Amino acid sequence: MLPKFDYVAPKTIEETLELLDKHGQDARLLAGGTDLIVSLRARERIPKTVIDIKAVKELHELSYDDRRGLGVGAAVTLNRLLRYDATSKHFPVLCEAVSTIGDYEIRNRATLAGNICNASPAADSAPALLVLEATVNLASSKGRRSVPVREFFAGVKKTVLARSEMVTSVNVPTPPRGSRSGYLKARRTVGEDLAVVGVGGLVTSSSKSGKAVRLAYASVAPTPVRALEAEKTFEKDEPLDKLLDQAIPIVTKTVSPISDVRGGREYRANLVEVLTRRLLRRLWEAN
Repeated sequence: MLPKFDYVAPKTIEETLELLDKHGQDARLLAGGTDLIVSLRARERIPKTVIDIKAVKELHELSYDDRRGLGVGAAVTLNRLLRYDATSKHFPVLCEAVSTIGDYEIRNRATLAGNICNASPAADSAPALLVLEATVNLASSKGRRSVPVREFFAGVKKTVLARSEMVTSVNVPTPPRGSRSGYLKARRTVGEDLAVVGVGGLVTSSSKSGKAVRLAYASVAPTPVRALEAEKTFEKDEPLDKLLDQAIPIVTKTVSPISDVRGGREYRANLVEVLTRRLLRRLWEAN
């Protein structure tokens, strides 16, 4: 049984922000509710007010053009995002990552904004958004601002969202021309499960002698993490396996896996290496 709370359903962002100002930390936003309802049932969160934002038209906007990239409103469901032609055509890493979240029924309710606002270290969309260098758009009664997704996560279940601030949309730039991207996820079962390790990658032919590589990981640190130092290794014109031998130790120092019910620290560390090699070989050969 859920705890008791007041329920409101604003029709505009302005009305939503007024409610957030009024109720502050005693309020929680509801879009898909796939994380919120679980926490309510577990009594992890007991808000006095739940603000349902599904009726806010602006938050359902989904658009794409080459210049501005992909714009995903905070109330856009994951299945709608997956059905959108531009997602599979231009953002395969995002498509692959999102398709592993929950099951079909969950994705009918869950949202991209909700997946990152929950700030789980195992969030599958996060590595994809990190290698795509996405931006998170925020709003409060004091104004609006944009935050690179790499700066959005502040810790386990923590973000940089200020009091009475909300995510309105996520913007994803169009990847460099000729790039290839993908996401690999290790999990305990083939079906619905959180990532033991998730790795997102993007490879682009560089004007230099080598290639430009972006790598990001889930479930291996307190927050999703981008392996910026390791990426520099691949700028050299050397065989991929030699570059991987140089990059993997740097990646290992970047992450800090723990042991939990889904896997041990050593197992996760091994998966980081295995999945990185597997993904980059796939993208490198196709690039």
